Amino acid sequence: MARDTAMAGGNLAIRLDGAVVALGGFPALAGVDLQVRNGELVALRGANGTGKSTLLRLCAGLTPLTRGTALVLGHNVVTQRDSVRSLVGLLGHDNGLYDDLTARENVRFVADLVGATNSDVDSVLARLGVDARVAATRAGALSAGQRRRTALASLLVRRAQLWLLDEPHAGLDSAARSELDDILREATSSGATVLYTTHESDARDAHPRRTITLAGGVVAHDVSPGTHATHMGAERAERPR
Repeated sequence: MARDTAMAGGNLAIRLDGAVVALGGFPALAGVDLQVRNGELVALRGANGTGKSTLLRLCAGLTPLTRGTALVLGHNVVTQRDSVRSLVGLLGHDNGLYDDLTARENVRFVADLVGATNSDVDSVLARLGVDARVAATRAGALSAGQRRRTALASLLVRRAQLWLLDEPHAGLDSAARSELDDILREATSSGATVLYTTHESDARDAHPRRTITLAGGVVAHDVSPGTHATHMGAERAERPR
């Protein structure tokens, strides 16, 4: 474990070195090199099929690493997968809700796992605009936007060190989108690290952050506020695999 932590570096939440993930024989990630510092708010862009969701699931300890090195919060995702999962909060497209539980019961379930209180549950539901009527409704009967808000409340109450969000703005109205952006900024200000995927333009998602673009299963561009794009993956994308 000491070796893994040393490899990760003292200030890195994510370190991927030549990370390859093969799904059904196809390289969804074809050799990703990536470092994300603790407390960063990073947007991950790219067309469908470029590996964005796969990268999130790899960092959450859910998708096996085929080749290379992947360290998350100082833990090796291959040999210390359980440790990674306990420190990371993942929000995928499916929201991860139990349809037979109410919205509040879904959030309460997560709260019980991490030792959060009823007051914490009420606070995050209110923050995400989940009113008493919606909170008492079974998740299977909620609208897409209500389900997304409930899933975000579940993530918020978890207080994970690393937030991994797959298109978190999807299904939200403009007010909820703005509130979510505030939440993400506050999370990083409190020391959490946030990596989220998006298809949207900067005009629809405007706050200072680093932007990484995937293409061909590798990092093609890496842009931080006030800097020019770093072109990283063009040569690697052409290499024989």
